[in-house]
Amino acid sequence: MMSGGGYSALDYPRASGSVPAATGTDPPAIRFADSNLQTFPPSEARGKISGAYRPPTDADDTFSSKGGGAGSGGRGGSAGLDDAAQGGWFRMFSVAAYKPYFDVDTSDVVERIWESVFPFRGTFTEKTSENPDLYGPFWTCTTLIFVAASIATFVTYLSHKWHKKEWNYDINLVTWSAGLFYGYVTFVPLLLYVILKYFSAPAGLVQLWCLYGYSLFIFIPASLLSIVPIEIFRWVIAGVAGFMSATFVAVNLRAHIVNSGERWFLIVAGIFLLQLGLAVLLKLYFFTITV
Repeated sequence: MMSGGGYSALDYPRASGSVPAATGTDPPAIRFADSNLQTFPPSEARGKISGAYRPPTDADDTFSSKGGGAGSGGRGGSAGLDDAAQGGWFRMFSVAAYKPYFDVDTSDVVERIWESVFPFRGTFTEKTSENPDLYGPFWTCTTLIFVAASIATFVTYLSHKWHKKEWNYDINLVTWSAGLFYGYVTFVPLLLYVILKYFSAPAGLVQLWCLYGYSLFIFIPASLLSIVPIEIFRWVIAGVAGFMSATFVAVNLRAHIVNSGERWFLIVAGIFLLQLGLAVLLKLYFFTITV
């Protein structure tokens, strides 16, 4: 390369011109800060329920982490609340507290429903001890509410039409049905939980809710069969359903309650009779037709 007069000429034979030589000091180098952007998509495993990717590790995982928060740095006064939520009552109001109780597959729910149809096995509590769920009990109870109310309405309609009487829809069947079954499956296990704790034979509250929720399944086919306009047949169906449901609950709790002392028989008998009472109430209120 040849230089002259502040210009530099290229020695390359194919170059057709020349360019001015750069003069002066070198410009300062531009330095970029290290980026903290995260690779997308994340490489973590998918969740069992949603199948979606988990949030990035630097995201706010208040509702996805088991401890109730990702960390206390940079979050000010909320750090104390998160710390309290890890072991206190605040955790009850987080989504993560209830997520494990809905982490079931269709095969799990079907198997547990099948267990409730064969009440003498007594293996339900053993099979659900590691993973009691609230998904099956919620939908079993909800289905029973609408089935009982709709079938009772249909039976009443047919009875009035048969006798050529005027018929009016009774919305109270839905509200009373919801109050009866939701209230029963919520507060009866809660009362039993307190009683067992008093007799030093504590049982898991969620497991009791799970047991009582699935015990209501047998009333769904019983309600469907109550369409048959024969009063004695309806009583037989209600009695068989109540006996199966009561046996299912009593047999599965007997092995646990027998350790509570000499009064275990009274507790089991009370559980059995209360479940039978639910069947009688279902028959009298929903399927006793008066025109």
